[in-house]
Amino acid sequence: MFGGLDPKKMQAMMKQMGMAQEEIDASKVIIEKTDNTKIIIENPSVTKIKMQGQETFQIAGNISEQEAEVGVSEEDIQTIVEKTGASEEKAKEILEKTGDLAEAILELSE
Repeated sequence: MFGGLDPKKMQAMMKQMGMAQEEIDASKVIIEKTDNTKIIIENPSVTKIKMQGQETFQIAGNISEQEAEVGVSEEDIQTIVEKTGASEEKAKEILEKTGDLAEAILELSE
């Protein structure tokens, strides 16, 4: 942006304009998206920038994306217990294995 400018002069200019920049020591950054996926940034370089009363973050690093783990609901576990007579622990175990309420009920009903 200001090519060839001395970093110390740049910091002084930023301070005059009410901007502050701070390096954040981070080992990993995880962004949980609304579509149930995660963006994971390993070995990140994180910079916090304060300007005009707002804080923004600039992040760079090794980026990967993955599906977020979906947990089992207590309601599903109770449904399996009611339908099959299995213990809560067993119902949770089978539901986590199958990932499907109907399939878990069928497996425990055999």
